Amino acid sequence: MDSKYVLLIIAVIIIISAYLVFNPGNQYERLQIAGSTSVQPVIEKLAEKYQETHPNVRINVQGGGSGLGIRTVEQGIVNMGMSSKALNPDEKDGLNEYVIGRDGIIIAVNNENSISNLTSEQIRNLFSGEVTNWNQIGGSDEEVHVVVRESGSGTLQSFQDIIMGSTKIRKDAIVQSSTESVKQAVKQDPGAIGFISLVNMDNSVKAITVNGITPSEQSVANGSYLLQRPFELLIKGEPTGISKDFLDYVMSPEGQAIIQNQKVVPANQLKQ
Repeated sequence: MDSKYVLLIIAVIIIISAYLVFNPGNQYERLQIAGSTSVQPVIEKLAEKYQETHPNVRINVQGGGSGLGIRTVEQGIVNMGMSSKALNPDEKDGLNEYVIGRDGIIIAVNNENSISNLTSEQIRNLFSGEVTNWNQIGGSDEEVHVVVRESGSGTLQSFQDIIMGSTKIRKDAIVQSSTESVKQAVKQDPGAIGFISLVNMDNSVKAITVNGITPSEQSVANGSYLLQRPFELLIKGEPTGISKDFLDYVMSPEGQAIIQNQKVVPANQLKQ
């Protein structure tokens, strides 16, 4: 091989080696978190604030649903999982659950929908397909389009447990992969109904009063609003190192204040 090429290869190796040794990015402590898309924006805000005072830490927060969060932390792929439901006994498998707050699940309809209040039974009938037109429950002559989350979603599981019970959701329901996607689908369809996190609620869709109770932080905190579930961080085994430090921050007064600012009832305000 020509000596020029040998020198060029050696130079490239030296440059790459120097980059790997001296690049400050490789000295960061890294925390990988994945799971619930409902919990995700809350943890992203917490991670942002935490990193402001911990410049040598990089936190990567990904969605994918509660099921993915449970699986990936159990398999050691991520340091922490996010779940918007309590774990079933067969899901625990060495995982420790840390409730960081409680969230309301909003029954959302299009802003053009004249319906403002629904009973639990009416919601169940809408999602099961027993009611197929809004005029059957006092609304306009508009076909009902049901929008739900994908299998493995903690929001879906909580909705199924609280509202549907053993009743199945209609087979032709439109499936979305995140709470934000559900909101966008409802926003664009006058006949749509879906469920989203209180964290994601804004005036682009209409929140339905359930059994006469308006969804809010207050009605979630006092337990009067039916549709609510925990926001959890999951860690395999006991938390150590950066995982423990971040968890301590989340549960600190500062972290709990950030959670409350995200429209979630923080753990320090929950009834024991």
